[in-house]
Amino acid sequence: MICSPNYLHDAHIRFGLRYGANVICEKPIVLNPWNLNALKKIELDTTFKVYTILQLRLHENIIRLREKVLSLKSPKKHKVKLTYLTSRGNWYYASWKGQNEKSGGIATNIGIHFFDMLIWIFGKVEASEVHVRSHDRAGGFLKLENADVEWFLGINPDLIPQEQKEKGQRMFRHIEVDREKIEFTAGFEDLHTISYKDILDGNGFTLNDATESITLIETIRNDKLVSGKSIHELSKIKSVDHPFKQNWKN
Repeated sequence: MICSPNYLHDAHIRFGLRYGANVICEKPIVLNPWNLNALKKIELDTTFKVYTILQLRLHENIIRLREKVLSLKSPKKHKVKLTYLTSRGNWYYASWKGQNEKSGGIATNIGIHFFDMLIWIFGKVEASEVHVRSHDRAGGFLKLENADVEWFLGINPDLIPQEQKEKGQRMFRHIEVDREKIEFTAGFEDLHTISYKDILDGNGFTLNDATESITLIETIRNDKLVSGKSIHELSKIKSVDHPFKQNWKN
């Protein structure tokens, strides 16, 4: 089981396979799609397998949403809005998580599950724009096979809606599909346990399952920003400076 910093996952997975073991690795399984291709070759050479944790695919409400989207077969693309906000302090920026080359940045470190979920529900990526990308937020637009997606991720506590703060909540998850809110704030508690049980039962998510989302986050991390086009109102809230900002590189 690998729970090391993101930039070490590839090396640790290789070690596990060469040592003669099946490997379970937490998100993101690797930072770049070419790392996945190399690992697939090692799997074939060693006959051992690599599994990753894509727990949102196991969330009951997300499963129901996917079944609904697939059953509708609408000729029009769905309109989706995804917002995920959580609070992080200076400890985050001081650690490897605050270093873009080690964590992959916010879109990778806290967004990977959500991008996998969107692709799993609405199909492959057709186009991507990144409108904002900094040490405490990232946002942009995705064109998927069956949806146009506006997405925004943030770790600045000032971004969290006041209503949530008054309830003592330090996290905000929100997804709308065709203006209908999909509730998935609850139900996360047992998803890791279910994931591990599936793997032990001979199932689980593989390198192939992770390929589309890993390819997307590498694109988001490296694409040029589309300036002046941010479509998310939270982009206007000023970023909080911090003493370790030099660790982060756009």
